[in-house]
Amino acid sequence: MALSTHRASSSRAWAEPPPQWNFDVFLSFRGEDTRTGFVSHLFRELQYRQVFKTFKDDRELEIGASISPELLRAIEQSHLAIVVLSPNYASSTWCLDELSKIIESMETGDKRILPVFFNVDPSDVRHQRKSFDEAFAKHEVKFSNDPEKVERWREALRKVANLSGWDKKNYKCESELIEVIVKRVWEKVLPTITLSDSKEKLVGIEFRLWQMGFLLAPEEKDVRFIGIWGMGGVGKTTLARLVFERISHHFEVAEFLDVRKFHGPLVNLQKQVLSPVLKENVSQVWDVYKGTFFIRKCLSNKKVLLVVDDVDSRDILEKVALDKSWFGDGSRIIVTTRDKRLLTERHIELSFELGRLDDNNALELFSHKAFEKDQPEEGFLELSKCFVDYAKGLPLALKTLGSSLYQRKLEEWNSTLESLKRILNPTIFDSLKLSYDALNHLQQEIFLDIAFFYKGVGKGRVNQLLEYCYDYNCLIEINVLIEKSLLTIDLDNNVGMHGLIEEMAWEIVCQHSREEPGLRSRLCHRKDIFLVFTGNTGTDAIKGIQLCLPCLEEADSSWNFECFSRMPKLKFLEFDNLIISSGPTFLPNSLRILIWNWYPSKSLPASFRPNMLAELKMQRSNLVRLWDGRQDLPYLKYMDLSESKNLKETPDFTGIPNLEELSLANCDGLVKVHPSIAVNKKLKRLILNQCKNVKSFPSKIEMDSLEFLNLSDCSKVKIPEFGEGMKNLSILLIPGTATEELTSSIEHLVGLTSLDISDSKSLLSFPGTAIFKLKFLRQLQMDGCPKLKKLVENTGKAESLKPPALRQMFDGLFKRKGPKSVFLALPSSRDLSSLWELTLSDSNLCQGVIPDDIGYCLPSLNKLDLGGNNFDSLPASIRCLSKLRSINLKGCKRLQQLPDLPPNAQLEVRADDCYSLKLFSEPQGRFTYFHSFNLTTVNCFGLIDNEGLNNGIFSMLRRLAAQVLSLSLSLSLSLMCDYSCGVGDLSTLSLIPHCSSSVIRYCKSRR
Repeated sequence: MALSTHRASSSRAWAEPPPQWNFDVFLSFRGEDTRTGFVSHLFRELQYRQVFKTFKDDRELEIGASISPELLRAIEQSHLAIVVLSPNYASSTWCLDELSKIIESMETGDKRILPVFFNVDPSDVRHQRKSFDEAFAKHEVKFSNDPEKVERWREALRKVANLSGWDKKNYKCESELIEVIVKRVWEKVLPTITLSDSKEKLVGIEFRLWQMGFLLAPEEKDVRFIGIWGMGGVGKTTLARLVFERISHHFEVAEFLDVRKFHGPLVNLQKQVLSPVLKENVSQVWDVYKGTFFIRKCLSNKKVLLVVDDVDSRDILEKVALDKSWFGDGSRIIVTTRDKRLLTERHIELSFELGRLDDNNALELFSHKAFEKDQPEEGFLELSKCFVDYAKGLPLALKTLGSSLYQRKLEEWNSTLESLKRILNPTIFDSLKLSYDALNHLQQEIFLDIAFFYKGVGKGRVNQLLEYCYDYNCLIEINVLIEKSLLTIDLDNNVGMHGLIEEMAWEIVCQHSREEPGLRSRLCHRKDIFLVFTGNTGTDAIKGIQLCLPCLEEADSSWNFECFSRMPKLKFLEFDNLIISSGPTFLPNSLRILIWNWYPSKSLPASFRPNMLAELKMQRSNLVRLWDGRQDLPYLKYMDLSESKNLKETPDFTGIPNLEELSLANCDGLVKVHPSIAVNKKLKRLILNQCKNVKSFPSKIEMDSLEFLNLSDCSKVKIPEFGEGMKNLSILLIPGTATEELTSSIEHLVGLTSLDISDSKSLLSFPGTAIFKLKFLRQLQMDGCPKLKKLVENTGKAESLKPPALRQMFDGLFKRKGPKSVFLALPSSRDLSSLWELTLSDSNLCQGVIPDDIGYCLPSLNKLDLGGNNFDSLPASIRCLSKLRSINLKGCKRLQQLPDLPPNAQLEVRADDCYSLKLFSEPQGRFTYFHSFNLTTVNCFGLIDNEGLNNGIFSMLRRLAAQVLSLSLSLSLSLMCDYSCGVGDLSTLSLIPHCSSSVIRYCKSRR
């Protein structure tokens, strides 16, 4: 009994055409032993999962004295033969005749035989023992008049038993054995797979066929629509045609519709689908409505394979394959397209994007075309890699470029590579441009903008920039370009595109004028931009200019900014790292986005009235002021003048009511911030960090939309009052300011999650009560406030001192414990239940200041920084901080004992420079909770002198390392010559099986 699977030839050299096999694999087996079990499963994997074309003899009974001519032809036309030798194999004269024919074909042709010993011993087959001996005893009686036939059968069994194959008893289960067999078949057959009309080797096809086989699932009786989508030239048609050729014989009706080559009314496509069924009556289909009727009527009870290739319109699918009900059980409809959206609209959920070839397959495909070999010839490898890199895995480009270089000299290769830097290969361009031509005008403009200016930018940011230019939320258009395989989105949500798609976009723009860049709509190449500005050849065709130099470069004196006066349609302008002595006297009022870092002038041109300007970015500029007086810029949303060292004052913001972000960071010369900023209702982010000379800042701000305020290191600024409507402010960064008293109006900031008032050298009072009203506060940093600390330290000596600031401090964060001491008073857990980080480092906190119940008051605390303080020990309740991941005690010189550690999955403890540290608590039974543990005790000399403690710590660390997954230690321990368990033993911690990562460092003691 036999099954057979189709394909083409052998492992001959590429230039030598392979023999044309009709079948990949011929299966020889004994039906009663293996038909319904092992062979049926093997057949399904070969036939279905791996998309092999299969010949199958379904007859249960062996009729006649010899095998049929059909099976004999199948044997001759098969590339491989898998012989499943089972206990009753030799009892079938059909099987023995098949085997004799297989052996004959192997000896006279290029056939390979793969034996499977299924519940039989190879030596029993070789010597015809047991069931084989019994079978041959009967054959010798039955064929006593033809002993030569019996001997041929015996010899065939001896030969097949001597071949390398698989013994079932060596595998745990049949599925494991089948997997190994199929893998071997792939190795033999895959190099020979070709299309029927080509001898060309198909590179990188294995995984693609596997994907299709998985989705096709021919054993399932449902009707399936399967989509293949991807950019032009990636190989969608090749894959679809290959699958069609390999499985079409399983279907009653099989048609391949090449939509791209089709011209004429849609009814003609319908006729092509119906012609195998209606034959001469297909003339009755005279319009699309009639065609739809006949497809539903004639194909609904037939098993149909229909490939609709290169679909670019939903109308086509609606007229030839609208619904699963149009086709009979087991039908498969394969749709290829460049537009993923078409698949989504038709609810084709079984789909996948056809990706590009990897570098190895790409080099192999290129080499086949350029050299007719698997690898480049000597001396051409590096150049070949350059072409492969240029093609970026696109099969069309690899084949086109490789073919154009076939039998050409090395200098011609170099010349071709240089020419590709100037112009895209016409064949590649024409194929890719089909996707561009299918876009509407707005989509084309957006695509060109992204290709020239926004590639590699975050998707949200790209949408924002496009909206500035087109007054339209372009997110849906961006998604359309992604669905049409013109754009990609990486894991960081950045917009990208294939390198050849980008070159196609450049070519589209360059076609308007190859010689004169001033006649093009977009400019982004240095040479073109320099030509336009040195030649003063700007025109109204120019819509966007981007010149982002990799490093600072000084433009020559021939640059002429009068060129801008010839660009009335310029919307986008970006210059970066361009150094020029004098700035423009004119800028187009049409600008929507103006980005000019290192801007040379002291102000913008007086005639510049960009009413539609949405974004202004001039970092590191020479600006002193933007303009004189008030400008009405109703669309301006973003302004960034950071690091403009000469900027003295900001503009009047009254005419900029929709400003959402203002960045003036590191403007050293800035003295005044216009008071109109205080009532801007749309501003979300205000950044003024490192503006050390700002003296004039609004005393009260009422910015209802403000979410982020950064006044870090504005050392002359006093923190303003906050209006009651500022409920959206989430992050307030005010370290290093001149504030003496933090306003109680901070309680209006009910949405605040992070507050940093560290290094406020003048801070005298802290409104603790107001802070406790901020229920969403997660991060609080207040280290480095020396005057605040002095007030705390001196309270006992100044019993009669009753200034409001001191009283607020006691009523809030710090409270009097006795006539000469204070302590840190924390609120109930519900008041600071969201606090995630608390920084109190270098705050001169003494023993008893940290409250005993700290572990119960801060249930969400993740990070606690108490470094550089003066306490001797910490409260035991520290162990109850269930969310704690990091505790910093570095530089606590009086600390004598580490607290018990909370049983958290990850924990980092920094106790460096704790010179007095002598005790090291081990929380009993808690290490079982740790996944990773990081401990540093560098320069803790009190530990070194404690010999007993050293031994205890060593034992504790061994227990710890045995249970955690990651261990990092930096220790000041003297575990060397005095102990037998020295450094060598401690290093074995890293070898404990449970601990997958360990880092152990030692700092020798100072004697």
